[in-house]
Amino acid sequence: MGSSISNSMSMSDADFKAISDIAYKEAGLVFLPEKASLVQSRINRRLRQLKINSFSEYTSFVESEEGRTERRKMISSLTTNVSNFFRESHHFDILRDQVLPELLSRARNGGRVRIWSAGCSTGQEPYSIAMTLLDLAPDATNLDIKILASDIDPNVIATAQQGYYGIRSISDIEHSLQQKFLTPVKPDEKPGFRIADPIRKLISFRELNLLSHWPISGTFDVIFCRNVVIYFDEATQLSLWPRFESVTAPGGWLFVGHSERLSDKLETEFITAGPTAYHRPPSTTSVN
Repeated sequence: MGSSISNSMSMSDADFKAISDIAYKEAGLVFLPEKASLVQSRINRRLRQLKINSFSEYTSFVESEEGRTERRKMISSLTTNVSNFFRESHHFDILRDQVLPELLSRARNGGRVRIWSAGCSTGQEPYSIAMTLLDLAPDATNLDIKILASDIDPNVIATAQQGYYGIRSISDIEHSLQQKFLTPVKPDEKPGFRIADPIRKLISFRELNLLSHWPISGTFDVIFCRNVVIYFDEATQLSLWPRFESVTAPGGWLFVGHSERLSDKLETEFITAGPTAYHRPPSTTSVN
């Protein structure tokens, strides 16, 4: 690696293709040529950090065995992590009114309930799920209910685990929920709020690449995978949805992003049950 580097360097078409190929192979990310300036800007930061003098040198390093850790950091730099509490609020209405009552009844009778936030970003989604759950059932922490929150980016997982959010970012949380589930930080810290412990105890955060092996046992009653597959091409999407179906319990639910749909090319047991919400009939047999 070189010892100095300019503030910004130009990326050739070959460099862009090489980086795009790595991003696709590693994480299923698709970057069209019109995204070249975005890719150049974000990878330039990695070059400056590593004191590498060219994109070609960087791609050679990332493709090497010793560049395995940097591949993860490259993917982190290329992914956009935008999230809000109670984003696409109609999903949380369905969760509260149609999904959770039956699941809570089962849990109170000794059953287990599992929920997965796949692509949880900085944590707003799983925390919103947990707030909805505890607001409806304050006894949920005493039941066998767990929420898995996963993301490919270890940096956003670390942020999510901290459970700290600034004043502006909590504006989408109803005031009553803010009072129940948010704790103001101490005066000597940056003004903001921390997620209350009962909420945090329901959630396990884990780094996970959706295109790799899922170290998951059992099935989920609810899966949120929203605004994730829009970054994948059709072939990757068509391979991913059946995997989600295979870990969705009979009677389970799948929520996807506002611009996402299950393709008509799929042979799926999911049926549409609301805007970008799908339900697997309870009479089906799950596949593990």
